[in-house]
Amino acid sequence: MTIKQLFILLLATLYIAACSQSRGLSNRNAPGSIGVGAQAPAGAEILFDGSRQMLDDNWIYWAGPRLAATPPIKWKIVDDPAGPGTCVSSNDPTAAGGKYGTADIVTKKTFRDFRLHIEFLIANPGGNSGVYLQNRYEIQVLDGDSTTHGMAAVINEVAAPYRPYRGLGQWNAYDIQFKAARFKDGKLIEKARVTVYFNGVKVHTDQSINQVWGGPNSGIDGGNDGGKGITDIPGGLKLQAEGHDVLYRNIWMKVLDLGEKGTDF
Repeated sequence: MTIKQLFILLLATLYIAACSQSRGLSNRNAPGSIGVGAQAPAGAEILFDGSRQMLDDNWIYWAGPRLAATPPIKWKIVDDPAGPGTCVSSNDPTAAGGKYGTADIVTKKTFRDFRLHIEFLIANPGGNSGVYLQNRYEIQVLDGDSTTHGMAAVINEVAAPYRPYRGLGQWNAYDIQFKAARFKDGKLIEKARVTVYFNGVKVHTDQSINQVWGGPNSGIDGGNDGGKGITDIPGGLKLQAEGHDVLYRNIWMKVLDLGEKGTDF
């Protein structure tokens, strides 16, 4: 190999490395078993595997003040548009036109501290849904928005880098470790905290969450003191119906007891 060829090879290697870093496609700190296709570890519970039976067994409509849908759940099981198997569409007809809170679904089980994995695919521009931790704190799912109300944001509080998003028609993954708010003698002494990986890229690190946004139609405690009146009641994992073709699959959760620890993982 000539000196000229070696020089060209070196430039190509540096270019590939720079592109990978700028696009957020690598993260040396990312642990194993995260990202699209991650399998549930020992001790985790699969909340949704793509089947109608698991949807009906583990989920119900959230009986919030705006609920208009009636059981059984009208979210349809559909063929995976980007691979084998099936998934569920959040495009409930009751929520057409963005009527949030009218047809959201929530797990029958409730949780405090946990590790969550969830995968989503947005079919059309502007597709909107949301992942609600403890049926309180929303991690946004919204195509085309990188603000504090946008993709992977701790809603209305902290924006996330947009670059890990794979785009329309592609599966994306949130890996989340969550710590519930702490109370003593009935009083809030520590806010909820969260760490989020978005397609293997860490976008939030032990981030505190101040309140429930969106009012009483958004999640439990939303109607208490403008969303700041958090209670010590455990909550389920909620998925939002906004009348958009946002699909979900491979949802699993491992219950934790973080004690005095933070959420970084």
